[in-house]
Amino acid sequence: MDRPGLADFLRRRRELLRPEDVGLGAGARRRTPGLRREEVASLAGMSVDYYTRLEQQRGPQPSEQMVAAIARALRCSLDERDHLFHLAGHNAPLRVRRADHVDPAILRVLDRLEDTPAIVVNDLGETLVENRLGAALIGSTVGLPGNERYQPWRWFMTGSERAKYAPEEHDRLARAQVASLRAAVGAAGPGDRRAQQLVADLERESPEFRELWALHEVRSRWEDHKTFVHPELGRIAVDCQVLHTDNRAQALLLFTAPAGTEDAEKLALLGVLGTQTFAG
Repeated sequence: MDRPGLADFLRRRRELLRPEDVGLGAGARRRTPGLRREEVASLAGMSVDYYTRLEQQRGPQPSEQMVAAIARALRCSLDERDHLFHLAGHNAPLRVRRADHVDPAILRVLDRLEDTPAIVVNDLGETLVENRLGAALIGSTVGLPGNERYQPWRWFMTGSERAKYAPEEHDRLARAQVASLRAAVGAAGPGDRRAQQLVADLERESPEFRELWALHEVRSRWEDHKTFVHPELGRIAVDCQVLHTDNRAQALLLFTAPAGTEDAEKLALLGVLGTQTFAG
C-alpha cells in the first residue's frame, strides 16, 4: 500500500470534482475547490473519519470493495480506478467486456436525474446503481447476493420480480428476458463464465426458462413500454428510454410518462412515498 501516493491521489481527485458533477447542489460559495471529505465519504458509503484518515496517510488498508466504492464516488475512469487499486495495494480488477465499475459518463447523467426514475444495468440484467426514484418505482436490487442479482434469475425463480409488472405483460416480458440474455451470451463469447453459469443454473432449475431458451430468440429488450404495479400507487405505465455505453455492456434506463397524464402524476408521487416493500 502506497500511503503517500494514495492520499495524494484521493485529495487531487476530490479537488477536481464539483458538487454538480456528482448530483449535489452547488450551494453557497466554497472556500476551497472540489468536494468536501464528508461528501466523498457519503458517496462511497463510509465514515468521514475513515476517509479522512486515508487522505492523511493514517488509515488501514481499504478492502477491494471499499476501493471500488471510492473509485465510483470520485468518478474515476477505468485507468484511474486501476491506479487507485494499485496505490491501495490490490491488483486491479480484470478488464472484461462486462465490468461492475459504472461508466463515469453514464454515472454523470444519472446524477442529474433528480425527477426521473433511473437505474444502470449490465448486459446480464444486474442493477449496478439506481437513483432514489428508481428504487422507489421498482424496489432496490443493488447488491443482491448470488444469482439473485440478475433480473432473469429473479424473473424465473421468484414471484417478487413478476409481481412488479402487470400480469398481461408477463408472457411478453419472459420471452424478452430470455432473448436479451441470449444476446448477452452471444456478444460475450464462450469464455464468459458468469453468463454461462447463469444460463446453466436457469436451465437446470426452471422448465419455463428451458422452453423459452430453446426458441433461440435474440434481441435487446431494454427499450420498451411497460406497466409497473406499485404497492401503493397501483399501475404505472411508462416508456423506457435507454443510453448504452460504447460496448453496450452497460445501459442507463430511464422511466418516463407523458406530461399531464395520471402516470406522470404517480411518478411525481414516488419522491414523497419513497422506497416501498415489494411483496412476492
